[in-house]
Amino acid sequence: MTESGLDRITAMNHLLKLTNRLMAPFSIHLEKRYKISLNEFRVLMVIGQRGISASHELAQILGVNTMAVSRAVAALNRHGRITVATDPLSRRRKTLQLTAEGERLWREMMPASVKVADYLFEALCPEQVLAFDSYVQTLTDRLEAQDPRGRSVFLERTRPGEEPA
Repeated sequence: MTESGLDRITAMNHLLKLTNRLMAPFSIHLEKRYKISLNEFRVLMVIGQRGISASHELAQILGVNTMAVSRAVAALNRHGRITVATDPLSRRRKTLQLTAEGERLWREMMPASVKVADYLFEALCPEQVLAFDSYVQTLTDRLEAQDPRGRSVFLERTRPGEEPA
């Protein structure tokens, strides 16, 4: 139990419920209509915001593994929604950019994303939105922390069958 009386498992369940509820408008209004998976949607929306990106950058921004991004990129490319090109400044880097179809799709889907954000955060005053963002960033930083050997501290400390350090 924390000082407020809310145990950490209950708080975690609230967070999981929040993330699941946030996906409902995508599932109901966008997924079937645009024939797009959740990861494809996320990748498309970030590329649309950034203009040009690379897969490893998307994985970092979205907090998903590179294989999930790779699958989404392959599907988006196969459906003519993005282009994949070799970066002229770094031959190892592949740049991702929306095609005209991807741009059209991004412009059609962006208002739904804005509506979700507006609806959610209208429940909070501006100070609460800033505090929420700060809490989320603190928790994200903790989840992304690495030990001196570059391993995820989170994954190492949550390994099943081992006592936490």
